[in-house]
Amino acid sequence: MDLYTYYRSTSSYRLRIALELKGLDYHSIPINLAGDGGEQLKPAYRALNPQGRVPALRVESDQVLIQSPAIIEYLEECYPQPPLLPESPLDRAKQRGVAAIIGCDIHPLHNVSVLNQLRQLQLSETEITNWIGHWINLGFDAVEALIDDRDFCFGAPGLADVYLLPQVYAARRYAVDLDCYPKIARVERLALEHPAFQRAHPDAQADKPA
Repeated sequence: MDLYTYYRSTSSYRLRIALELKGLDYHSIPINLAGDGGEQLKPAYRALNPQGRVPALRVESDQVLIQSPAIIEYLEECYPQPPLLPESPLDRAKQRGVAAIIGCDIHPLHNVSVLNQLRQLQLSETEITNWIGHWINLGFDAVEALIDDRDFCFGAPGLADVYLLPQVYAARRYAVDLDCYPKIARVERLALEHPAFQRAHPDAQADKPA
């Protein structure tokens, strides 16, 4: 499989975690979002992903899949072991709920395209940073209340952790104060000691600037 990725893209990071947790072989193809005009917007990449975003995954059938939630669902269906979701429908819903808070309510509001639009509206960088922190804190307030007191979000590493770790990375990148989230901090600490999460981390990616 070919993974079109960017080292600090939150959605690319979560897909790398899913691939690593499942022990799947893949080849990373970096797409530089920070380059001149953004490589993701150039015709060669738009031919693969008309939306012009990362990640995208070319699978064995030579089909290209887009949007990390859909790709992760595909991986779970095609490569069910080890699972990212538990057997119980109730427990699955809990995992998906946390993932949805992050994937739907937090991450999209600090996506590059949103931040660029805020700059076009002439907001200052301080105002933009406050915007980012507001939405991350609002979402993390809910996540902190929902996850367990066990090792990861709900015990074993799963879908919720796949979404949470990249969002914590983004929160730290934007200097969001995380001291009031001890359960989230516990999950981060355990994940950073886990080989799959280590391999997926932005600092471990070949396209990370020196």
